[in-house]
Amino acid sequence: MPAPVAESVLDAFAAIVGPSHALRDADATAVYATDPRGLYSGRTPVVLRPGSTAEVARILKLATETGTPIVPQGGNTGLVGGQLPDGSGGEIVLSLGRLDRIREIDLKSGTVTAEAGVVLQRLREAADREGRIFPLALGSQGSCQIGGNLAANAGGANVLAYGNARDLCLGLEVVLPTGEVLDDLRKLRKDNTGYDLKNLFVGAEGTLGVITAAVLRLFPAPKGRETAWFGLATPDDALALFEIATAAAGGALTAFELIQHRAVDFALRHIPGNRLPLEGPQPWYVLMEISSGRSADDARGLAEEIATAGFERGLVADGTLAGSLAQTDAFWRLRESLVAAQKPEGASIKHDIAVPVADLPRFLSEADRAVEAVCPGARVVCFGHMGDGNLHYNAAQPPGWDEDAFLALYPTMNRAVHDVVRALSGSISAEHGIGRMKRAELLETEPPVAIAMMRRLKATFDPAGIMNPGKLI
Repeated sequence: MPAPVAESVLDAFAAIVGPSHALRDADATAVYATDPRGLYSGRTPVVLRPGSTAEVARILKLATETGTPIVPQGGNTGLVGGQLPDGSGGEIVLSLGRLDRIREIDLKSGTVTAEAGVVLQRLREAADREGRIFPLALGSQGSCQIGGNLAANAGGANVLAYGNARDLCLGLEVVLPTGEVLDDLRKLRKDNTGYDLKNLFVGAEGTLGVITAAVLRLFPAPKGRETAWFGLATPDDALALFEIATAAAGGALTAFELIQHRAVDFALRHIPGNRLPLEGPQPWYVLMEISSGRSADDARGLAEEIATAGFERGLVADGTLAGSLAQTDAFWRLRESLVAAQKPEGASIKHDIAVPVADLPRFLSEADRAVEAVCPGARVVCFGHMGDGNLHYNAAQPPGWDEDAFLALYPTMNRAVHDVVRALSGSISAEHGIGRMKRAELLETEPPVAIAMMRRLKATFDPAGIMNPGKLI
């Protein structure tokens, strides 16, 4: 564990950002040292809140010189503990929230240049005012920040059409552990001049450097948008419907969410304002969205074509197209409330997995058996982005169980579910990252050559080992 940071060193760090932006009171720093789910917590002697890239550079230079570990943090919405200090009290949190300028919106280039601390929702709204969309959409978008989204290579509901954070990023400004600044804020769609350096930092979880700004892609706002909610009997039916939707809509298919009824049931019970869009419950649901660049009629026609084919082939038992913007918002509000709805049901063991889309039904069948074997009576709660093979596959405690007793099964349950994932050549971390939670498993299960390469990169960029130690690799 890191040694305590000397008072003189803390004073030197505080002098860089000024006393009002160097939080040292235990009550003030506590919020930066606990994750949203309460699974991870730590201690830090100071939270530094720089207001410029130059201040970040001075902080990292001093950290390398003094051997002081730095934990970069955005909106503190991460779910795997990657943004938190450990319990030693020897790691300094670097909060990027004050780097919150939208530096430029370039409509001709279709880009926005934003600093790391810009909240995702604010960026989306700024794009919307210009008649464009920034398509990254997350349940935490009201508080998560662009730097964290990039550091974790965030996904979300629109990956199917637009890709994840990596695909939306054209250029970066990054501060290296030495204090050097990599200024690669270019708007180029094509650039083959050597290694693609920006992609070393996207998804690196702050272990190689600190992202301070990014050039991100914008897209034209669709002229037509249609949202549908379907009820189906099985994941196999959902997969067949996805094939129909892909063939009919192509790139206009912007979301295809698979949702188990239990997840919806929890949301109807615990989140006020939700209601089931259909006449009655079905075992599985699909939330589908069509976005047309041509016209509203085109979007409506595509959605109706897919719905008709689904009913005619016996895949869809019940379904409805949103009749208004308010109804569309209600569909998505129900989808986004699935995460919060799990908490009132007690402890939950969560998995953020991806497998090839064609293998999703097999995964669900085999993973359900694995969960039951580990904990008879555990309640599977599953939902996610079927279009890109990413599911949030969670297990809620059996009714009446002690929460701590159930959470003690976390490693065993993770291993059982992840064994199914690996057998299908999938990923144990589709969009949440590795952080603390999955680091040991990553080191145990990734190919040795891959681990060795990652360690070489880490040693090259961060020879002093100050950047987010104990995370990822």
